[in-house]
Amino acid sequence: MTATDYGRAFAAWRAGAGQDWRDYTRHAFVEGLRDGTLPQASYLHYLRQDYVFLIHFARSWALAAAKAETLDEMAAASATVHALVHVEMPLHVETCAAHGIDRAALEATAEASGNLAYTRYVLEAGYSGDFLDLMAALAPCVLGYGEIGLNLQGSSGPYADWCAVYGGQEYQALCRDVGALIDGAVERRLGPDWQSLPRAKTLQAHFDTATRLEVGFWDMAFSPASA
Repeated sequence: MTATDYGRAFAAWRAGAGQDWRDYTRHAFVEGLRDGTLPQASYLHYLRQDYVFLIHFARSWALAAAKAETLDEMAAASATVHALVHVEMPLHVETCAAHGIDRAALEATAEASGNLAYTRYVLEAGYSGDFLDLMAALAPCVLGYGEIGLNLQGSSGPYADWCAVYGGQEYQALCRDVGALIDGAVERRLGPDWQSLPRAKTLQAHFDTATRLEVGFWDMAFSPASA
């Protein structure tokens, strides 16, 4: 599956991110998920930080609903908030509970600096910008996990369930929907030749920064002691 399956804007942004994108989607943490060599302590540290991340990520998508110009955009953003709050976050609670981390401990997790930097950057992109700025900052997480999930399809071992979630049909359908949402939003506001406009550089910069922050998130998750 190619990046263009998630839409034209994502394909352009992904190409523009260059080596940073490869560093993100092929990170040592990801490869550890693939072959099962990732230490469990690193995985659980990641899950705890990701739970905190998802709280702010849900807020970002709620902000997207407020920034939306059409009912379809609002519906897509609100549906994503619902999926995060009612599906993905409960899955984190369940997984951590199976490893002896109850919900109280999970919710008491101290936010790592790399986590804080990433989530606040995305929120600020939305607060100070518009719907497109927010989509460009959100895209690396949503669509990057889709690409990672596809790359990890068929993985066995202790992290097979994680790989199956992001490589599965439901998450892949979400990625295609988000890609279509972004394409429609960009062309509605900027026209079909938007990539030739000065605004394209701003959107690419948001995507690039968020991608580098994703790399930092994996670094943080891979090394719990340094978080």
